[in-house]
Amino acid sequence: MKTLSRRNVSRAAASAVACAFLALATFGATDVIDIKVVTSGAFTAAFLQLAPKYESETHNKLHTEFGPSMGITHNAIPVRLARGETIDVVIMAEPALDDLIKQGKVRADSRVELVQSKMAMAVKAGAPHPDISTLEAFKRTLLAAKSIAYSDSASGVYLSTVLFPKLGVADQIKAKSKMIPADPVGGVVASGEFEIGFQQVSELRPVKGIDIVGELPPGAQQITMFAAGVPTTSTQPDAARALIRWLAAPALHDVIRKTGLEPVKSR
Repeated sequence: MKTLSRRNVSRAAASAVACAFLALATFGATDVIDIKVVTSGAFTAAFLQLAPKYESETHNKLHTEFGPSMGITHNAIPVRLARGETIDVVIMAEPALDDLIKQGKVRADSRVELVQSKMAMAVKAGAPHPDISTLEAFKRTLLAAKSIAYSDSASGVYLSTVLFPKLGVADQIKAKSKMIPADPVGGVVASGEFEIGFQQVSELRPVKGIDIVGELPPGAQQITMFAAGVPTTSTQPDAARALIRWLAAPALHDVIRKTGLEPVKSR
């Protein structure tokens, strides 16, 4: 029987160790899953706080982009999916998500409601706070404002197509009102370009240079549900579903509430 010399044994052992390290490195590289997420503005602040926690717990990598739930801008979620962009998870206003499900662009069985969101009004930091405590006071504030800004997503569409006509002020404020495409409304209020601005509370809170006057009063307020789903273009549908379940976990509710959203309780 042929015996190995001490030198050959050492070489064999070194080779085995090298192969083991190579196998571990290869396993680690392939075990990490890249997940592309596109979230609308209302959930952005919450997601940016939660993303590092998710990556730390799972070692997966999140690639996060942003876009409104509706509209025709280049980064709007419906526009992205219409051009076939590869996205693993979308987080957006529920009515817009449901439209995408009907169009076959988002998997119906992946839909999970995450949070409820309210709208608020903001002015430039230090500016007087108009009265919006009642519906009549809110109406007077709209008529007295020099300029009004609102978003091109769920809140702005509601204001311009439902609330302003309902209050009978749509024609009177039309010339001084503007829908702000894609960008945060708080930014144009902080710069002084517009006197008052409306958007989801969670989208106004992170903006510096503004004061949030308050939420819209009863009779004017609309609560919007934001939900997540997996587009049919996803290359990681299983990991995407797992991420959505993770985002819906009760353990994260306190973090989400601090951003101005109300988490949806598990059913």
